[in-house]
Amino acid sequence: MAKDPEVAEAGSFSAKDYQDPPPAPLFDADELTKWSFYRALIAEFIATLLFLYITVLTVIGYKSQIDGNSDPCGGVGILGIAWAFGGMIFVLVYCTAGISGGHINPAVTFGLFLARKVSLIRAVMYMVAQCLGAICGVGLVKAFQKSLYTRYNGGANVLADGYSTGTGLGAEIIGTFVLVYTVFSATDPKRSARDSHVPVLAPLPIGFAVFMVHLATIPITGTGINPARSFGAAVIYNNAKAWDDQWIFWVGPFIGAAIAAFYHQFILRAGAVKALGSFRSNPAN
Repeated sequence: MAKDPEVAEAGSFSAKDYQDPPPAPLFDADELTKWSFYRALIAEFIATLLFLYITVLTVIGYKSQIDGNSDPCGGVGILGIAWAFGGMIFVLVYCTAGISGGHINPAVTFGLFLARKVSLIRAVMYMVAQCLGAICGVGLVKAFQKSLYTRYNGGANVLADGYSTGTGLGAEIIGTFVLVYTVFSATDPKRSARDSHVPVLAPLPIGFAVFMVHLATIPITGTGINPARSFGAAVIYNNAKAWDDQWIFWVGPFIGAAIAAFYHQFILRAGAVKALGSFRSNPAN
């Protein structure tokens, strides 16, 4: 999530409180010379590692609890799995928002890049750190729970039987749209200025968005909406079905993120109208 600029003290607003921060440069080589940049990469790596470790363990633990158990309410259930994903995103975004922006998801990073919230260099390096963190997180799960990991498919995302490729792709597009749209709304500088008297935590609605999307799409795709999550599980599990379906968990989230970025920046925030107005207000030299 892009870090919002500080706003005025509660109850005291000025015109600058409602202004958007300047767009990030497309290429910013100076970032490579700053410790804060590498600190952010470390934060994204560790956060994604922890995210995959906890959530994949939850998935495998649930499957082991219901294996051979006739109790339909045995284990944490889909509700518990959804809470694990949403709750971890809430915790990790809260912890890393002030360091890296708390993306923990290549689709979120891609959406923020399209909205010019981060530079191309930062976006690419974030995605690399997130994918490496995801691989390491799932690797830890396999190291600690090897027998259960192998028996219960390693928590890998695959298209469920009975669903078409189009249905799976659509679920990933819409699910990621919900998440990235929530990210933009929760971190909107104008919202921060208007609601500065209310102790609103941006990670809370973001975590709830992840929770709700999981409830809806776990039966279809296992819920990706995070290419790093799907990629890390596929690399460690290394199953043909997981690799065959892998493209769904990249194409779908990236399309959903792009639509969310366009919708928020150019429709809700009228970015295209503002740009046109700015162009018309500047007479030709």
